[in-house]
Amino acid sequence: MNFRVVCYPMASDSEEGRRLRPELLCEASRPQLREYAPNVAVLPWGATEAHGSHLPYTTDNVQAEAFAARAAAIARERGARPVVLPVVPFGSNAQQLDQVATCHLSVSTVLGVLRDVVRSMTTQGIDRLLIVNSHGGNEFRPFVRDLQFEFKALIVVADFWRMRPELRREVFDVPGDHADESEASLLLHLRPDLVRMADAGRGERLPFRIEGLSQPGVWTPRPWAAIHPDTGSGDPRMASADKGRRYFEGVSEAIAEVIVGLSRALPGDVPYFGGEYGDEPAGLH
Repeated sequence: MNFRVVCYPMASDSEEGRRLRPELLCEASRPQLREYAPNVAVLPWGATEAHGSHLPYTTDNVQAEAFAARAAAIARERGARPVVLPVVPFGSNAQQLDQVATCHLSVSTVLGVLRDVVRSMTTQGIDRLLIVNSHGGNEFRPFVRDLQFEFKALIVVADFWRMRPELRREVFDVPGDHADESEASLLLHLRPDLVRMADAGRGERLPFRIEGLSQPGVWTPRPWAAIHPDTGSGDPRMASADKGRRYFEGVSEAIAEVIVGLSRALPGDVPYFGGEYGDEPAGLH
């Protein structure tokens, strides 16, 4: 099946079908949510940037929303009570600002957005948050350390492309990390109407000229246009919708496992302490 972007369903999606999914905040009504009483918030976080010549700027957002929605649906079937928040469509893209219409959020803005989301959820008694991240430039760990202590919440980050590495090696033939075979395959499965494989380049990555920068343990941001001439990193031309489907379902299952665990967790289950380190979370109002 072709998975729909959560907040922008196609006209063919029935209103009745959308109304029956309380795990999607974009579609749920207040009475539904009061009855459903979600206890895990799932926050898809993407980016808006060039993805070669064959994929849309919204590639990361499509992936983040789709993984979050599919995983939440699986988890709900297993008794969990997640609610998927609207996707954050902008990320850390300072090194891509030389590409037309790229949108970048500073680290202070990212921290501000995340803090307000965590504050909003914990005020309503939802003190378990899963960030489903689809953009490699997004780095949440320092923020999570501070916010988890500040709000006495359990915050988990799932970088989808790092999950199920054995499945990634099994499904895809050519390594890459941007607009590559894996992302092209996912979009061919999720939104084939947005893919133009005839325009795909080779996704070349040129080496740094400064000696010593490419060794393990050494890092500096890539000046994207200088390193990746077609903005891709990894040859996408062996992509297929079937590969995308297999990878999507496998990773969605893995994310669903996280959601189920969070939903079932009780205060005191390490690393979840809840409330004031052991107090029960407040009820949903």
